[in-house]
Amino acid sequence: MKPRQPSCQDPQGHLYRIELTQLIDLEHPLAKLAALVDWTRFDEAFSPLYDPGNGRPAIPTQLMVGLHYLKHLYQLSDEDVVMQWVENPYWQHLCGSKYFEHELAMHPTSMTKWRQKIAAAGAEPLLAETIAAGLQLKIVKPQSLQRVVVDTTVQPKAVAYPTDAKLYDDMRRRLVRLAQREGLGLRQSYVRCGKRMLAAVGRSARGRHKAGIRKHTKKLKTYLGRVVRDIERKLPQQQRSAAWQQTLRLARRLLRQQKGDANKIYSVHAPDTECIAKGKLRKPFEFGHKVSLVTTAREQWVLGALALQGRPFDGHTLAGTVAQVEAMMGQKIRGEIYVDKGYRGHDYQGPAKVLLAKPRRKQEPKLRRWYNKRNGIEAMISHMKNDGWLGRNYLKGMAGSRINALLAACGQNLRKLLAWLATHARPFFCALLRLLPRTLFSPHRPPRACGQSFRALQHCPR
Repeated sequence: MKPRQPSCQDPQGHLYRIELTQLIDLEHPLAKLAALVDWTRFDEAFSPLYDPGNGRPAIPTQLMVGLHYLKHLYQLSDEDVVMQWVENPYWQHLCGSKYFEHELAMHPTSMTKWRQKIAAAGAEPLLAETIAAGLQLKIVKPQSLQRVVVDTTVQPKAVAYPTDAKLYDDMRRRLVRLAQREGLGLRQSYVRCGKRMLAAVGRSARGRHKAGIRKHTKKLKTYLGRVVRDIERKLPQQQRSAAWQQTLRLARRLLRQQKGDANKIYSVHAPDTECIAKGKLRKPFEFGHKVSLVTTAREQWVLGALALQGRPFDGHTLAGTVAQVEAMMGQKIRGEIYVDKGYRGHDYQGPAKVLLAKPRRKQEPKLRRWYNKRNGIEAMISHMKNDGWLGRNYLKGMAGSRINALLAACGQNLRKLLAWLATHARPFFCALLRLLPRTLFSPHRPPRACGQSFRALQHCPR
C-alpha cells in the first residue's frame, strides 16, 4: 500500500509523552534542516511506485529519505544509521518522528528494498531538494546555475583486487555452494585442493616466483573446468533454472577470457565491474564505473551526478550529464560550461558555450578567474570520496551505482548546508524563510514552470 504518514503529521496528542520539538534545541543545524526540506515533494515523486490497495502500509517516505540523507552525510552503513537513529533525537526529528522512539524504526534491509523500488524513478528528487534548499537560503545564487563545471571520476566498486587465481577459486566455490543447495552430488568439489592451491599462489607471489604463479593458477583453472563439466553432465539443459544458466554462462565466460580481451570479468559477485585506467603512478587502474559530476563554478555546489556504463570517452558523456541537470532544474543551461582537455570532440549541442581549459598564457583576462575556479571540482570529488560513499560503492549492479553517485552528491550538499546553518542564528533563519517563499522545485507546479522561479528569487516581495 501507499506509505503511511510520519508521526509528526498526526494531530492526535499523547497525554504522557513529550514531543521532540520541546526536547531538542531548535537552533541545531539538523532541526533547521528538518524545517527547510519540503518532504511532500518525495511523497508525490515516489507514490506512483506503490500499489494503493494491496498489503500493509509502507514505511513513511520521510523516514526513508531522512535515513538515506544521514547515511551519506556521515558515511554510515545501513545497519549503523538505523542503530544510531534510536539513540539520536535530532535524527528522529529529521525523519518525521513526533515523539522519541526507543525501538528500531525498521530492519536495515528495508533500506535496500526501498532503493530497489525507487531505482525505476531515480534518486534525482533527493538531489534536487538539496539544490532547492541551497537556492532558498541564497547559498547558491540563481545566476550560478548558468556557469557550471563538468568533470569525470571513477566510483570504485567494493571488490577485491582481481587476479586470475582468486577469480577461478571464487567461481568454483560459487558453483559448489549452488550445487549443495540444490542437492546435486558432484564427483569432486576441490574444497581442500582449491584452498591449498590458492595459498600456494600467494606464497609464489610473495617470493616473486612467476613460474609458480602460472603453474598454480593453471591448476585452479583446471579445477573450475572440471566442476563446470561435471555440473553440465548431471544437470540437463531443461532442468536448469535461471540462476544456474546465469552462473554457468559466467563460468564459461571466465574460462574463455584472455589477457588482452576487452570485456573481462573482474569480480564474480559484481560481474558488471569495469577496469578504468587512471594514468597515475599511485593508482594506475580502478575497478568500478565512471561518474560524471556537475558543480557550480562559484560555490562548488553539486548539481548532477551520472554513473556511466561501458567506459565512455569523456567528451561523449557531456550531453547526457547536462541533460540530467537540466531535467532537475526545469530550464536550459545557457551560460558557460568549463571542462578539461579530455572533453575535446564532445557531443553537446545545446545553447551553452563549452570552454576547454587552456594554458595560463592563452587565457583571456575576463575568463581567467573562472578557469582557475574550474579546479575546485577536484576538491569536491576528493570530499565526496573521503567523506562520503563515492570512494567505495557497496550497492549492487548498475542501478546501485547510479543511486550511490546521486546520494553521494546529496551528502556533499548536505554537509555544506549544515555548515551554513550552524553559523546562522535561528531568528535570521526564520526571517529568511518568511521572505523567501518556496517557489523553486515546488511539487504543485509543472516541471517547466519551475525554471521560471530562478529569477523570481531575486525579485521576491519583501
